[in-house]
Amino acid sequence: MNYISTRDASSTPATFTDILLGGLAPDGGLYLPAEYPQLSDETLSQWRKLLAEQGYPALAAEVLKLFVDDIPAADLEAIAARAYTHPKFADEQIVPVTELEEGIFIGHLSEGPTAAFKDMAMQLLGELFEYELARRGETINILGATSGDTGSSAEYAMRGRRGIRVFMLTPAGRMTPFQQAQMFGLDDPNIFNIALDGVFDDCQDVVKAVSADSAFKRDNRIGAVNSINWARLMAQIVYYVSSWLKITESNDQKVSFSVPTGNFGDICAGHIARQMGLPIDRLIVATNENDVLDEFFQTGDYRPRTSAETQATSSPSMDISRASNFERFVFDLLARDAERTAQYFGIDVKQGGFSLADDELFSAATDPERYGFSSGRSTHADRVETIRDCWERLGAMVDPHTADGIKVARQWAAQTQTPIVCLETALPVKFSETIEEATGTQPQVPERFKGILDTERHVTSLPNDAEAVKAFISDSIRNTEV
Repeated sequence: MNYISTRDASSTPATFTDILLGGLAPDGGLYLPAEYPQLSDETLSQWRKLLAEQGYPALAAEVLKLFVDDIPAADLEAIAARAYTHPKFADEQIVPVTELEEGIFIGHLSEGPTAAFKDMAMQLLGELFEYELARRGETINILGATSGDTGSSAEYAMRGRRGIRVFMLTPAGRMTPFQQAQMFGLDDPNIFNIALDGVFDDCQDVVKAVSADSAFKRDNRIGAVNSINWARLMAQIVYYVSSWLKITESNDQKVSFSVPTGNFGDICAGHIARQMGLPIDRLIVATNENDVLDEFFQTGDYRPRTSAETQATSSPSMDISRASNFERFVFDLLARDAERTAQYFGIDVKQGGFSLADDELFSAATDPERYGFSSGRSTHADRVETIRDCWERLGAMVDPHTADGIKVARQWAAQTQTPIVCLETALPVKFSETIEEATGTQPQVPERFKGILDTERHVTSLPNDAEAVKAFISDSIRNTEV
């Protein structure tokens, strides 16, 4: 299996383990498989039996084998088995699926150590990084940005691992108190939290700027765990497969997925699963008030917002106006035209975006027979009402992001005529203020999080400046051992 960059017209091949440690391609593009592996009816039947008899880790290993040919199969099986264990994940199924109401299900992705769906990929990534670094006798310095949950999931997955440091940028004052406590409460010598003076998109821009400095990246062995790293999406494909298997009885049954999204990573994994042949009907993009992606799927116009235009909402992990992983989908939509992709996501995005409204390919994006995307928008009032309804009428408490997904799923339910799985984003405890507004009660705090808000904070404040971040990274590397 070879990988290519979305901006490399020559399709220069790269191996999985090389892109695992590198993250962003040297040309600024994102890596994708040169070709998507295809799922046969026989494979789906084998996986159905495997999940029932051996569980999620065994299924994960089989999916990984389709994308990784430079790590022995037996090692991949061991890696998956270590990544997805109980009680590290609170439920033995790892990703249970429950029915919320007729035709709408919840895929519970928040059973991991930080109560967020990001754990599903990060726990695997931690194992893969440690394995490959040990095999090469190397170290790595991970640089990432978070709007809420990626940071804590990455830090909990990487803390204490040999040969790894983590530098995580957060938008100062933009995360909930619980999210801040989860990250800033960690006192580990290989974990460095940075509060940047800006919004998430600024943090993401700094990560890209640092990664684009090839000399700095090489000399300081900079790697990535944000969803620009292909291995994140690879891990997320697994729960689309497992969720589909759990609510179908035959291989010709289709399922739709409603996915709260800001950075397009979670739903991009669904896009890839669909291209592999998983029987997915609709991929429903659920945005909050920062509705850049909804606007695109409604109109064909992709108009990233400025930092000043990016609203702070009650579903903060989606307060994103430049979706990094969207480039991967557009690359496929444009029949993998790397030159056009580079134009759109290089110069054009910097100048305010681009439009495919008049391009005949755009209709393929929403065509159920082609890419099958739908979309919708949710507001604070929608979130509060959805949370209240789920609690009072259905006895289910959901977090604000998941509420966005449910609201939009209900909007599309009559049109899809297939079961819809809403992918859960996080446990409600991470957003207690909004939960209390909606229900009049505080969400239950799992035992493993008792007292987390009282921990001492470990964080460095820095200006919105890539050079300042690079100086901090260089200094920290000199003064710490891993």
